[in-house]
This record gives sequence, structure tokens and C-alpha cells, in this order.
Amino acid sequence: MSDSLDDLALPLPEGPGLFGDPPPAPPPAAATPYRVLARKYRPKNFDELIGQDALVKILRRAFALNRVAHAFMLTGVRGVGKTTTARIIARALNCTGPDGKGGPTPDPCGVCDNCRAILADRHPDVLEMDAASRTGVDDVREIIEATRFRPMQARTKVFIIDEVHMLSRNAFNALLKTLEEPPPHVKFVFATTEIRKVPVTVLSRCQRFDLRRIPIKQLIDLYAGVAAAEAIDIEPEALASIARAADGSVRDGLSLLDQAIAQGSLDGEARITAASVADMLGAADRGAVFDLMEAAMAGRAADALAITDRAHVQGADLGQMLGDLLELTHTVSRLKTVPALRTSQELPEAERTRGAALADALSVPTLARAWQMLLKGTAEVEHAPDRRAAAEMVLIRLCHVADLPTPGDLVRKLQANPPAAPAPVPSTPRPSGGGARAVAGGGTAADPMPSAVVAGAPRLASFRDVVALVAAERDVLLHGHLLHSVHLVRFAPPVIEIRPDPDAPRDTAARLGAVLLAATGMRWTIAVSREAGEPTIAAQGQAADRSRRASVAEHPLVRAILDAFPGAKIEAVRDPGVDSYGLPADIPLGEPEPDPLEFAPLDPEMADPEFADMMERP
Repeated sequence: MSDSLDDLALPLPEGPGLFGDPPPAPPPAAATPYRVLARKYRPKNFDELIGQDALVKILRRAFALNRVAHAFMLTGVRGVGKTTTARIIARALNCTGPDGKGGPTPDPCGVCDNCRAILADRHPDVLEMDAASRTGVDDVREIIEATRFRPMQARTKVFIIDEVHMLSRNAFNALLKTLEEPPPHVKFVFATTEIRKVPVTVLSRCQRFDLRRIPIKQLIDLYAGVAAAEAIDIEPEALASIARAADGSVRDGLSLLDQAIAQGSLDGEARITAASVADMLGAADRGAVFDLMEAAMAGRAADALAITDRAHVQGADLGQMLGDLLELTHTVSRLKTVPALRTSQELPEAERTRGAALADALSVPTLARAWQMLLKGTAEVEHAPDRRAAAEMVLIRLCHVADLPTPGDLVRKLQANPPAAPAPVPSTPRPSGGGARAVAGGGTAADPMPSAVVAGAPRLASFRDVVALVAAERDVLLHGHLLHSVHLVRFAPPVIEIRPDPDAPRDTAARLGAVLLAATGMRWTIAVSREAGEPTIAAQGQAADRSRRASVAEHPLVRAILDAFPGAKIEAVRDPGVDSYGLPADIPLGEPEPDPLEFAPLDPEMADPEFADMMERP
């Protein structure tokens, strides 16, 4: 008998039992386990793989020319199809066609024994390993040992290693030789989300493919098709919300769609709405984000806080809502800059209509200011003890500056009504008879960028030139000590008298003398003194920077800007007349000394990028 006793179907008794009991009920039929959408709608061939046109084109051509590489490296964010592509490659290599006589093909039939076994994840010659859980060299040695044996039933053995970057250093090293010269019946397909963690020695032995994030429009179309196949009624805006939350990942979006369908069934809703999806995601409704941006850009703080109150009651995270506002600011800025997007089908209807209206009403400087404030605000929320309070404070600041002029508008007003100029500051008389004015550090001032060599000959006219020479000789440690820990007492080439700080190495003078001897060909005397000497060059540069900041802060234009933007501060002062150490540069005789407080006429349209670098807005 070929059938076991367990397989024999025993007849059910008819009528009541021996003691009058009712007959037993037949056993219930085994329920079919549910397959999530991400597995049910996994692509089975290259035609179903969306968003990866370049990869598909190259692989199809490789199969057509019979030039399939022995190792592939697939990289990209989660859920874009790395493992799916690996399985399609495995089927393409081993497909035998419906008649069992076919060879490698870019279009696997899906009906032969090899195709069906690989689809069911039970083929003995297609081995998958998760490197996140099997990271050691012993695991790789098992693979290397398996490559020695020919396939049991397929044409090619395929080893798929997911998250390959998790392998240990020794495991990678053990794999190198086999990866470079594998047996002809073996192929490797690696997948990783962290390509930078994969050694270059491994990358150089593989064909690399970077799988792209899937555009929102393609995700919406895909999810709409899945919903139709599942007979699910879902609003287009709900699909758009799921596609945005997927962030380019097909699998993430399908998981969210699965969750939305389950939530709709639980609530008894016949149609999945955008509001229910927003509630599921813990995010604000897209319309509420538009309402919030309109209120903030109009300076209506009370309306903005009322919108966030309603969103908070509905369970939305206000930090995430700020992120949605930041993303919307970017979208509106794109609509402002590229008007053709207003008719593009890549954007949902709400972005094309309400977003275009916001783009018409807001200027680029206003949008840039909102972007900067929201970018800093989202970071503040992540580190704040109370996320809601931090998010609301960001919105209040955004509403407060809504009616303030942009830097460009402020420059226009100041140019139309210039403020009174300050009283002239008496200039320091120049020394007569010299070729250049004297500066701290001994000798004459250096060029804007100190250079220790001119036309092949060392030019050491000041202690700063000596320090620059040490930097040019790439003696980093000595240069750092000379800059921060050495005080010049006297500079009279070839004699230099210095006072090193206690933290400077004891051989600083000797090392400096050696560098000068090698660079100039003459012996220098480096004397160590106990006199106080001058401040270090680093201290002189810091003092000069403080002086420049104080002078610039007194300028009428800068004062007006600081008054117009409460909380703003001077971030940096760029002066082309100073050298790399922040000290004044040489000024030839006969030329007027530049006024560090004199501003060139500003183009109001170009003022915003300048002030964005110079000022830190609240």
C-alpha cells in the first residue's frame, strides 16, 4: 500500500451515537494563510519591476549577448527591489521554458520546475543567506564549500547574500578568492543598503547596480492597481498619502496599504479615505498642512495654533507636521521656480492647485526664509523635552517674521532712505619713508595669503613668513605650536628671539632652526627668551577679528538690519585685506587704505544669498 494510515479517510458515522449523542461534526477545512500584499504582488519578471529601467535594460542586453557577470552588487534603500531582482536573475539563469529545453533568458517562463521552485523559495540550488544574522567567517566558508559541488537540478547555482555589508572583515577576506574566480556553474548576487560599508576589494569584483527610489507617481499608479485587484475602494488622496509616506519604497507602501485596508475593515468603512490614512499614519491631513502654511505665511498665529491643536487631538505628531510643512515649502519653491510643474502629472492635484496659488503669492526670499527656519525648527523639536511646545514655538516664530521685510526689501528701503553716516574715525598716520606699514609680528605685513617662497627663493620678511614657511614644509605639529604657543620677542634675520609657552615642546627652537636651515641654506639663530614678547599669532588674529566685528556692528546698514531682525547676529566678517591668519595685509604706498566699514552698492535681488551667509536668522 502506498498510502499511509494517516492518509486514509475514515467514514463518518451516520445517525446518533451509541449513547444517543449527536453525530460528530466534520472537521473544518484548513484555512488558506493570508499573504501580505508585498509578497502577493512581488514582481516575477523584469517587466513587472518598476522604476529600474536602466538596470532592466542592461540585464536584458547581457542575457541576449550571453555576457552575464559572475557577481552582482545591488544597492539601494529598503523596499526598492534588490532581493526581488536577485530572484529574477536566478530564475532567468535557470529557466528551461515550458518545454523543458530552454536556456538562460531575460524572460523566465514561470511555469517550468525551476521557475516554480525558485518562486516558492524551495529550490536547492538557489541559496539565500541573511548576512545580518550570519556574519562570521564560518558562514562564508560554508558557501565556499558549497561552490565546489555542481547544481543538483538547476543549470547554475545562485548564492544570494542579503545585507552583505554586515559581514565581518574576516568573512569578506575569506570570500575574495572565490568571488574573483568562481566555478563556471556559480553566480553571486549581493544586496545591501549600505554600499559604503562594503570593501572596495569586493566591489571591484562585482557588477554594481544602484536601484533608485520609485517616483511618487509610479507608486500611486502601482497601489491603485493593487487596490483594484483586491476590490478595495480607496480615495486618490489616500493613495497619494501612502505613496509619500513610502519614501520611494514599494514594500513600505504596500505594507501601509495592507494596514489601511485592515483599518477600513475594522471600522466598517466601505471606502478608505484620506482622513483615515492620515489618522493611521499619525500625520496631519494634507489639507491641514496647506491650511497651516497659508496661516503661517499670512502671520495668523492664532489660526496656525488652532490647526495644530486639532491635529494633536486627532493623534498627529507635530514634529512630523513640521516635516510635512518643510516638504510643502520645497514643493511650493519648485512650483515657483519651474512653472511647468503646475501641469505635470507627477504632482497630486492638491499640489498643482493650492500649491500653485501659494507659489504665486510668496516670493523666493520669503520661501527661502521659511525653509531655513523650518529646517532648524525640526532639529529643535527632535531634541526638545516637549515636542508639541517646541513645534508651536517654531510656528510662532514663523508667523512673527511673516510681516517682516526680507533682506532684499530692507536693502531697497535703506538705499531709498540711507541712514546717517557715523562720524569719521581719524586714521592712523602712516610711517614716512618706508615701503610698507609696520604690523605686529615683526617686519612688514605679508600678502593676503602668506607665502614663504617667491620665485623659488624664500622671502622671510616677518615672523609670519617664517610660520607660513613651516606650514609650506608640511610640519603640522611645529606650525601649530608656532601659531598658538610661541611669542615673538625679536625678529632680526638670521636671529629670531622667541618665548615658548610652557605647553610647547622643549625642542621647538631646535626644530624651527632645522626647518629654516633646510629651506634657506643658511644657519639661523633661534634664541629662547624670558621676556613677554608679543601675543601669539593666533591671539593677534582673534583680536583683529573681534575688532572687525565690533566695527562692522557699528555700521548704519548693519545696525538697521540687526534692529529689523530681532535675535539676528553677525556670523562672520569676510575681509579680503587680511591674510590667512586674520591679520592686516600689506598696502602699497600711494593707495588709500580700504575702509573695512564701507559697503559696495548692493543689488536688492542678490542681497538675500549674501545675508544668508552673513546673518543667522532667528
